Amino acid sequence: MQAREFMTRDPVTVSADTPTPEIARLLLAHGISAVPVVDSGGTPLGMVSEGDLLGRREADREARRDWWLMLLAEGEALHPDFLATLRNPQLTAREIMSAPVVRITETTEASEIVDLLEEYRIKRVPVVRDNRIVGIVSRADLLRAYAAEHSAAPSPNHSSGRLGLVGDIIGTIDAHFRHKDNRVVARSPHETQPTAAEAGLTVTDFQALAADSEHHKVEDQQEARQSAAEQRHQRVKELIDHHIADESWRSLLHHAREAAAHGEKELMLLRFPADLCTDRGRAINAPLPDWPQTLRGEAAEIYLRWGRDLKPGGFHLTARVLDFPGGFPGDIGLFLVWD
Repeated sequence: MQAREFMTRDPVTVSADTPTPEIARLLLAHGISAVPVVDSGGTPLGMVSEGDLLGRREADREARRDWWLMLLAEGEALHPDFLATLRNPQLTAREIMSAPVVRITETTEASEIVDLLEEYRIKRVPVVRDNRIVGIVSRADLLRAYAAEHSAAPSPNHSSGRLGLVGDIIGTIDAHFRHKDNRVVARSPHETQPTAAEAGLTVTDFQALAADSEHHKVEDQQEARQSAAEQRHQRVKELIDHHIADESWRSLLHHAREAAAHGEKELMLLRFPADLCTDRGRAINAPLPDWPQTLRGEAAEIYLRWGRDLKPGGFHLTARVLDFPGGFPGDIGLFLVWD
C-alpha cells in the first residue's frame, strides 16, 4: 500500500514568515496538532507542532500547567485560551519550526513510512511530488488505512513487535499461508502441470504469495538500510579521526585553481555524511547561520583552514545537502566559492 492511497491531500500549510498566533489559530480552526512550513514553491522547510508553539526549554516546561499537557495531547483540539499563553507572539514559523523535515513521495510504501516514523520519533511526514507538498501522512492516516483493509479480527498469531502495523498485516497473511496444506508443488518443466482445479489453487493462495514476496522486500530494505547506516558510521569515524595535512590542503587549493581556470565558480572540498554534523545536517539544510558550529572532524578542520587562509582573500565557504535518501539528509558537500 502506497502513501497516495491513504494520505491526507491538500494539507494546511504556512509560510516561514507566518506569525505564531496565526499558526495557533489555524491549528484550532482545522482541529490539527501540527502544520508543514513551505516556501513559495510549496517545498517543505519544516514542521510546527503544538510543542514548538509552547516551547521546549526547561523554563517553558516548568511554567506549563499539567492540565495544558492533557489538553494539548496528540489528537486533541487546541483550547482558545491557548492563544493568550504564547510567550513570544512576535516569533514566526521560521524561528520555531523543527527542521529539516523528513519527506516521502506518493509511491513510498506504508511499511517504509512506519519505519521512518519510528526511527525519527515523529508523528507525521509530508508527501512531495517534484519537491512540492501534495499531502501528509500521520499515524492516524496509517491507522485508518489499516482498519479499512483489515477490519476482521486479528488472528492468534498477530504480532505487536517492531514490524509495526504493516508488519502485522504481512505476518498474519504469511502465517495463514504457512498453515494451509501444500497445494502448490514445484514440478520439473517436463512434468504434466495440473489444472488450477486439480491443484486446489485459490486467489487467497496467490495473494499470500504476493504478500510473502512483499515481506521479503521489506526485510531486504531493512537490511540495506542497516548496511548503509553501518557504512555511514564507519565513514564518520574515519572523518573524525582524519586530519588535514598541509600537503592535502595545498592539493585542494590546486584543484580549486584548476576549476577556476576552466570557468567554474566553486569547488566541493569535501563530501561527508550528515551524521558527521552534531545535528545530522539540520542547521545546514534549514539553513541556519550557526551551521559551522555543528561540523566535526575533517569538515571542521577545513572550515578552520578556510577561515585562516582563504576568508581574508574574499573566498566563501558554503555547505549544502546533496541528497535526501528516504526523505532525510544524506551526504553534505562543503564548497569553496569565489563567485
